[in-house]
Amino acid sequence: MRLAAAFLIAIAAYAQTAAEPPIAAEIRRVSARIGADVYLFAKNLDTGAEFGWRADERVRTASTIKLPILCALYEKAARGEVKWDEMLVVREADKVSGSGVLHEFSGGARLAVRDVSNLMIVVSDNTATNLILDRISADAVNLYMDKLGLRQTRSMRKVRGDGTELKQASGWSKAGLMEENRRFGLGSSTPREMVQLIEMLAAGKVVSAAASREILATLERQQYKDGIGRRLGGFRVASKSGALDALRSDVGLVTTPKGRIAMAITVDGMKDTDYSEDNAGLLAIAALARQIVDGPDSPVVR
Repeated sequence: MRLAAAFLIAIAAYAQTAAEPPIAAEIRRVSARIGADVYLFAKNLDTGAEFGWRADERVRTASTIKLPILCALYEKAARGEVKWDEMLVVREADKVSGSGVLHEFSGGARLAVRDVSNLMIVVSDNTATNLILDRISADAVNLYMDKLGLRQTRSMRKVRGDGTELKQASGWSKAGLMEENRRFGLGSSTPREMVQLIEMLAAGKVVSAAASREILATLERQQYKDGIGRRLGGFRVASKSGALDALRSDVGLVTTPKGRIAMAITVDGMKDTDYSEDNAGLLAIAALARQIVDGPDSPVVR
């Protein structure tokens, strides 16, 4: 009797492993090779097919939080609380190091809100991000995420800069002041929630159909395509990436003949700090994105 039970358990375990899509084995190989954790969710918006790996665990967003910030800015503009042509002043005190170009501008430079928001996404400008957060607040971002039902997606504070010149943390949201959220830095989300946000954009449900189209068009112009878009040159890619010393992340929508594929991938816990285009996390994201979109055994493309 015990032998029969053991046999049935073994058969069940084998069946579960055999039914697991090949991408799961690839994720395990990637994690073992680079010594990091992978979090992933992908969905074919036209067929409903989806695949998740630690998809509901909260992750550090790094600069991918700039997408929710942009969505909240659009809501403020739709409510008449922000004007796209109003001018924001770049003071010397506002400048932070890291990605972007505004830290190269002269103090006192004036830019329209529209231009600042474009810089926040297209070149992931840290100073631009802080100017937008000063204008609308991180709490406003979280309130809009609540309205969309994305309660794990939180903007915590302003950007401090990169590791070479970190400023004092400021611009805290209520969520950011909670001790359990300090570990997330700029923001938190889950792969599933980020894909849900992309799905709402694709459906025209973020602020309005026109606003959703504009946001996706801005994501298409993002210049950092070394993650999701790295090996997908034949497809339209609208994405927002993020980077920290031990983390690489990317969130995006890939338009293919077999459907629009929304995905969010985070690689965190890398031991080596490498800001080159061949960072191990970026290469992992690129390989996984290619397998999801164009692999013969993709769990979301049939």
